[in-house]
Amino acid sequence: MTSGPFASPNRRRFLAGSAAAALGGLATPALAQSGSKDTFAPEFEPDIDPVVRRNISSFRSLQWQPYFASLEGGAILVDTTSRALHYWSEDETVYKLFPTSVPLSEDLTRRGRTEIVRKVEGPEWRPTPSMKERNPEWPDYVGPGPDNPLGTHALYLSWTYYRIHGTHDTRKIGRRSSNGCIGLYNEHIAELFGLTSVGTQVLLI
Repeated sequence: MTSGPFASPNRRRFLAGSAAAALGGLATPALAQSGSKDTFAPEFEPDIDPVVRRNISSFRSLQWQPYFASLEGGAILVDTTSRALHYWSEDETVYKLFPTSVPLSEDLTRRGRTEIVRKVEGPEWRPTPSMKERNPEWPDYVGPGPDNPLGTHALYLSWTYYRIHGTHDTRKIGRRSSNGCIGLYNEHIAELFGLTSVGTQVLLI
């Protein structure tokens, strides 16, 4: 672990709060929502429990046609109920299915159409004002590295504060565990990062 903002009692409280946030049930469907919400998927620690394995085994492949008019630029479908991300390449030669973390509650969940507007390897993280209001002990800034809540890569969406990103805490994958973002294993976000581009269409359902 590195020195800096997280090598302090604040970091321990931050991680303790993240562990407490891991509890939660299954996400439920909702209509597409508008407006920005704060998002943050707390720092994770390596582990996969049987609950996550059972969730992964229930995944099923999908066809893109019910969700997109075309695959121009590639397409990402995030199903918050099954907690899975589907990716199709523009030429239909690549189809990927990844397990994800999803938001803790319906209030933090946003659904609808957006797109990738920025791609960052080694992302930085800063809490939003409302996050700091809810969690004043959280650091104001976390640089790239093993302490970063966004993992190794981040795909920024056109919705303010919303991202598809990696995570260092694999226990959260397959669960309701984020404050709005969609989390993937670091190896999966690295693969998705290489397949997508700015402009890739995204639909959350």
